[in-house]
Amino acid sequence: MVNNMLVLFTGELQRMKRYNIFAASLLISLIWIGILQFTGIEDVSSIFPLLIFLDATSMAMLMVGVTMFFEKQEGVIKTLLVSPIDKSEYILAKSFANILSNVVTLGVLYGYSKLFKEINVNILGLLAAVILIAFFHSLLGFLLTYYSKDFTGLLTGIMKYSFVFMIPVLLEQVGLIKNETIKKFLYIIPTKSSMTLLNASSIGIEMLEVVLSTLYLVLISALLYYIVYKKFDEFAIRESGV
Repeated sequence: MVNNMLVLFTGELQRMKRYNIFAASLLISLIWIGILQFTGIEDVSSIFPLLIFLDATSMAMLMVGVTMFFEKQEGVIKTLLVSPIDKSEYILAKSFANILSNVVTLGVLYGYSKLFKEINVNILGLLAAVILIAFFHSLLGFLLTYYSKDFTGLLTGIMKYSFVFMIPVLLEQVGLIKNETIKKFLYIIPTKSSMTLLNASSIGIEMLEVVLSTLYLVLISALLYYIVYKKFDEFAIRESGV
């Protein structure tokens, strides 16, 4: 399994390069850098987790969908039905390649902030948070792709997810949501746990809250992986026209 994973992982990286996914990721990184530069804030410790949150959630979902739609056009999905590669290896290899892209973005933004701004964050804590958050949202990208007829449908699904699960957390993060009842209600959605873990690297967060957020994301990722794994054959058969 390890050998297959390495081969698949390398293949995913090559496809991401061929589909210009890495170029798009670099462009997004430059956009985040532009935001850091033109906000006029010298100490970016507070805004840094916010940008990483946007990248590790929305971009993780989008990149999985983009690569899968390209693979559909090239007939890659069809070949998986008759190949000796296990679907779990395919899912994990694609997810890990996706995570690597998010980690690279983290490194680029952190390097820029260290050189040109002031930043005081726990980079190892951020790295661990990004890996977990990107893994969950990569799996979510699989699920959204399963139920999207085309790329426009995928974008629509991501927008719906953003409006329901991301925007409320962002509004609370910037202080526009002050109602305590609403704040407590947000803890039932995975994006709130994601933001909590990212914030823990730069501001004081109670350890219990960090532990509960981590456990929540781990458990919901395990559940989502199970669903993605079970639904994969149905998706592959449908896309192959069998």
